[in-house]
Amino acid sequence: MPGLLLGDAFPNFEADTTIGKLKLYDFLGDSWGILFSHPRDYTPVCTTELGQAAELSPEFTKRNVKMIALSIDSLEEHYSWSKDILAYNNDETVSEIPFPIIADDRRELAVELGMLDPEEKDQSGMPLTARCPGDCVMVPPAIPEDEARSLFPAGVYTKELPSGKRYLRYIPQP
Repeated sequence: MPGLLLGDAFPNFEADTTIGKLKLYDFLGDSWGILFSHPRDYTPVCTTELGQAAELSPEFTKRNVKMIALSIDSLEEHYSWSKDILAYNNDETVSEIPFPIIADDRRELAVELGMLDPEEKDQSGMPLTARCPGDCVMVPPAIPEDEARSLFPAGVYTKELPSGKRYLRYIPQP
């Protein structure tokens, strides 16, 4: 069964988020809204996308737009991941992500909204929420560092992050 179709009313879901439990319409009030979908915490594209969204947040606020993100990991993971997102921006004046991140570790909301990608699956075979790559060429975290160095002899740049995880790796677009 398909998720939402054009013309459908968007569900007024309730969810646990990094700012507490919220109901979508109450959160939005009279604002416009943008819902970001991310397949997993600690992934290169998701980290950079949310970093850019956090950086641009004041521009959205000026236009009466509230942002909210959805990722299929737990709140505990979101809190830790948020530090990496902020570190990506190299902005030590900001101490928290300026929008909530929904915890959807059972993928219930992603299923309700029709956001699962039938092709992309995690290690356990569970489908991930849909996404598309940006301008940079990201090196998938599953490729070991030695192999990445041999595959990309021009160099792999790894962003140092508070979690110590070395998953944010990229190369210039060939």
